[in-house]
Amino acid sequence: MKTLYRQFTVATLFILAISILIGFTIANIFYLTVTKEETIEQNVAIAEEIIQTVQNIPYSAESFTSYMQAVAELGYQIALVDSSSEMQFFGEPFDDTTLPEQAKRVVAENETYTGLDNFTGEIFMIGHFTNKLHNTVGVPFERDGERYGLFIRPDTKLVSTDIHSVLIGFVAAIALVSIVGMIFMARQLTRPIVQLTEATKHIARENYSFPLDIRRNDEIGQLSESFNLMQTQLQHNDLARKSFISNVSHDFQSPLMNIQGYADLLKSPALSDEDRFAYTSIIDQEAKRLSSLTRQLLILTSLDQGAYPMKVKDFQLDEQLKEVIRKYRWRLEEEDIHLSYQLSPTRFRGDAELLDNVWDNLLTNAIKYNKPGGSIEISLQANDSDVLLTFKDTGQGIPEEAIPQLFDRFFRVDAARKKDSTGLGLSIVHQIVTLHHGTIRVNSTLGSESEFVLTFPHPDLKQS
Repeated sequence: MKTLYRQFTVATLFILAISILIGFTIANIFYLTVTKEETIEQNVAIAEEIIQTVQNIPYSAESFTSYMQAVAELGYQIALVDSSSEMQFFGEPFDDTTLPEQAKRVVAENETYTGLDNFTGEIFMIGHFTNKLHNTVGVPFERDGERYGLFIRPDTKLVSTDIHSVLIGFVAAIALVSIVGMIFMARQLTRPIVQLTEATKHIARENYSFPLDIRRNDEIGQLSESFNLMQTQLQHNDLARKSFISNVSHDFQSPLMNIQGYADLLKSPALSDEDRFAYTSIIDQEAKRLSSLTRQLLILTSLDQGAYPMKVKDFQLDEQLKEVIRKYRWRLEEEDIHLSYQLSPTRFRGDAELLDNVWDNLLTNAIKYNKPGGSIEISLQANDSDVLLTFKDTGQGIPEEAIPQLFDRFFRVDAARKKDSTGLGLSIVHQIVTLHHGTIRVNSTLGSESEFVLTFPHPDLKQS
């Protein structure tokens, strides 16, 4: 497997090599276009100055040799060629003393020779440093009636040793620091990624408490924070899932056991008609409870998975609320509960079928937990910014500490409400309201009243 550390190292070394190659190429281009010509002109000028000095001052043979040796000691390599191609050298010896044909014209035809223009077979400016006779400049001159050629080049070993050492050391230091820094940075970058990889393996094994301590002020630090948040949320979701399964199992088991028990009792031949009717009523009630629980679970699951097909359309919200109220008129009369409403004619855009579940849950809860002779008030108002609905009842009320958990699944305020409640209704209400970009809040006084206030935004609303 190609690790990120290895890939980063290889990529950095490759970039370093490419950078060196590009830098070397640019340096050679600059040398070939600018520096080389200046160097040739400088060397020719020095050679001509030496010849002018020799011609202006009548040196003896010994003095001439001494003078040429003194010039060589100043940092030059010199070759003196006569008309018979005899050579005399001053300074450091050349590695190759072969004289090119073009250089022979210096003596034969009084031409100036510039060897730097003619070197081949070398890589770019490396030829400038080759210690060969053809890598010189040559100028003609006469001495004692005989024609000579003076070939000269700077002694790179003497002149450039220090600067070359500094340059080589500088390049080596840069390369070393770059490689060490790259290795250090690679370790710094890959260490938290390795930790994140290990953490994901623990999460795959449902261990959501793996300690991940990565403190960085960069993208990896942000990734670590997001990972910790994800780990916390997954732990919460896992607990919620297990709690959900436990609650569903319990809520299914209770009515099923009741149905099974009373069904067994119905088999008794000595059972009176009164008891038979009571038992069948209980079985019917528990079956309806199971049916309601199943329907609510299907709705909740669809909403969770985003699989519920939203059927958005324009409809009269006030008319829908009136229809829900008419549906429960018989129960209101049976429970001796007075209901009043004030519904402004409002055109609403949303999923009418889903919202019908909201009004149904809120109204049945207001009836179920009300007092005999109590009342329910329903209000609908629309303005330019939002639509406001309230369901207020004079029932049992809700403890203040229970309100934050009221919309949690399977949450019931107290044990007295467990028999006739699935604990899913308000959770469904909250999700449907949220799906319509609305909010819901609860105001309640224990033992006195409860008020559910729903607010929906106005952009998709039309008031008639």
